[in-house]
Amino acid sequence: MREVDQMQTRLSFVLVALVALAACNGQSSPEVVDTNPDPMAKQLANAAPVELPAAIKAEQVFRCKDNSLVKVTFFSGDKKVFVRSGATGPRIILRAAVSGDPFVAEGGWSLVGDTATIKLTKPGKMELTCRS
Repeated sequence: MREVDQMQTRLSFVLVALVALAACNGQSSPEVVDTNPDPMAKQLANAAPVELPAAIKAEQVFRCKDNSLVKVTFFSGDKKVFVRSGATGPRIILRAAVSGDPFVAEGGWSLVGDTATIKLTKPGKMELTCRS
């Protein structure tokens, strides 16, 4: 009789497990109760997409025709560069409206080129050709 009791106990466990699994299959997804809704959900859903800041693509030191050094930081998207004259000069931000256009800043700054060669115009000075 002991084997029969053990068999009945095992069958009982199997039946309980099957009933529990059957109950779980009845719901397709769990019920979510939001007791703290986001007060800005509508505004965030209708907000314009955010553009991440450009990542640094390359930094290059150039020697210009007048023997001066210029450090240029190029950014991804080709719409912004930082220019620094010498080691301690101020950082100037030059921007291009469209990728491929010259980079310009107020006061007469202009830069055209890539990481190998640039043409740089500083305020009140002639255009310089610089190479890395």
